[in-house]
Amino acid sequence: MNFYTSIIAFLNANPMVMYLLTIWTVIWKGLALWKSAQRQEKIWFVVLLIVNTFGLLEILYLFVFSRYLKPAKEKKEEKEEKGTNLY
Repeated sequence: MNFYTSIIAFLNANPMVMYLLTIWTVIWKGLALWKSAQRQEKIWFVVLLIVNTFGLLEILYLFVFSRYLKPAKEKKEEKEEKGTNLY
């Protein structure tokens, strides 16, 4: 029996695990998508929407990446300020 077959057999025997994983994923994905939309980070929004990592990427985004990266709105304002300070 290979690895994938054993996972499928486990999930068939324990459907509650799949329900809990789905709820876990939806909660973290929702929080991460909301935060990336608020920060106007389109690339992160699309990546978080498409990639499914059972909440791992979403948790990393919320607690690591979003704290150290400037929001797109701030980056845009900095570019505009640099463009107006020609003299």
